[in-house]
Amino acid sequence: MPALWMLFASFTFALMSACVKLASLTYSTSEIVMYRGLIGSLLLLPIIHAQGGTLKTPYPKEHLWRSVVGVLSLWLWFYGIVKLPLATAVTLNYMAPIWLATWMFGSGWWRGKGLPEWPLALAIAMSFVGVTLVLRPAVETREWLGGVAAIASSVIAAMAYLQVRRLGQMGEPEYRVVFYFSLTMGVAGFVGALFDSGHSLAHAQSWRGFGLLAVIGAAGVVAQIAMTRAYRLGSVLVVANLQYTGIIFSSLWGMLLWGDVFAWQVWLGMGVILASGIAATFYNTRSAARASAIEPTAPPDPIASEA
Repeated sequence: MPALWMLFASFTFALMSACVKLASLTYSTSEIVMYRGLIGSLLLLPIIHAQGGTLKTPYPKEHLWRSVVGVLSLWLWFYGIVKLPLATAVTLNYMAPIWLATWMFGSGWWRGKGLPEWPLALAIAMSFVGVTLVLRPAVETREWLGGVAAIASSVIAAMAYLQVRRLGQMGEPEYRVVFYFSLTMGVAGFVGALFDSGHSLAHAQSWRGFGLLAVIGAAGVVAQIAMTRAYRLGSVLVVANLQYTGIIFSSLWGMLLWGDVFAWQVWLGMGVILASGIAATFYNTRSAARASAIEPTAPPDPIASEA
């Protein structure tokens, strides 16, 4: 059952990504971010109330920093989705675990804590080979800026994951972290939309546009809940690796809706990134398990449970 929850979460995130690309024909990236956050916040409020939760927190600064970093990452990812084929943008965004593993690997080596794990170093190096293969068509079509945005999104997402982990160790419940993230997303998107010279919040609306925005907001919340449940009930390593099925789902959406066709080099690059991500996830999970063994009173590591 946990595996099914993770598959459902991956499918729903891929659906949200496809709707972002469809909505970009009518709305700016700022508007999509705004509606994603506002709709998500409104959907979360009754859930929090039903669970008897509270939004009061003793760590407002930590929530603010996590939310700002997370919103910046999401913003760049949405921009990458608009500029790149869907599967390409999603694949590059899934590099966050690789960046985490790179940071832990480099930090451990610099501090002299144990021998370097060279198989992991090879996986990290191969991931950059995969990025080169995946981004080759984007560079050839001069859409390299979208590729840079997607990669930057994954780097910043890794920073956000570390902050989520810190909030979890402080005892902050996941619903509170996700709510303030969604609320900040809505506010930041609104401010960005006001200063967007190419779009106006007062432009004509349509039922199709509202429908896409509703799916984006609802899918984001539903996918986060499903992912959280998967991690709570199942094996962290198994569930974490299943999240990479999102690349497959995004590829299918891209082929179905936009007729995306990739050369074999791009498919190879996706495969390399996927394999490297699985290796990095194994390393991150094992490192978290070691930390829990050293500090048994620490709560479960919430890094992987945050979208």
